[in-house]
Amino acid sequence: MVERTLVLVKPDGVKRHLIGEVIKRIEQKGLKIVGLKMLLLSRQKAELHYAVHKGKPFYEPLVSFITSGPIVAMVLEGENAIEVTRKLMGPTFGFEAPPGTIRGDFSVSKQFNIVHGSDSQKTAEYEIPIFFSENELVSYETEDEKFFKLN
Repeated sequence: MVERTLVLVKPDGVKRHLIGEVIKRIEQKGLKIVGLKMLLLSRQKAELHYAVHKGKPFYEPLVSFITSGPIVAMVLEGENAIEVTRKLMGPTFGFEAPPGTIRGDFSVSKQFNIVHGSDSQKTAEYEIPIFFSENELVSYETEDEKFFKLN
């Protein structure tokens, strides 16, 4: 099933010059980037993004961290994009993530784990509009998609 998902390169990933590495892994896997931008996230949008965690002890540190520097927001599209992206990223805590995943290769931290990705279709549908308006997302056909239509 073709899905869309949100991926964020968090401030630690931006500051460590890992934007290109994250994008490279996404593209090499065959996911299509249909939206991409760098921004400083406002506290208001950060609170909206993390609303599900409001009242938890880690809520305020999450909001403070995601607003502490620039982020890169992407919308990805592809077959099972959410599951594929979650596997590319690895488990949330870098010290639990296996080598070969983004977090496994670049993080040993709970908080500083380089990337965020939607964990379900429902979450993606909630998160994407926080970062992108519909007119900021681009539809296009890749060469792979053209090839599979022919065969």
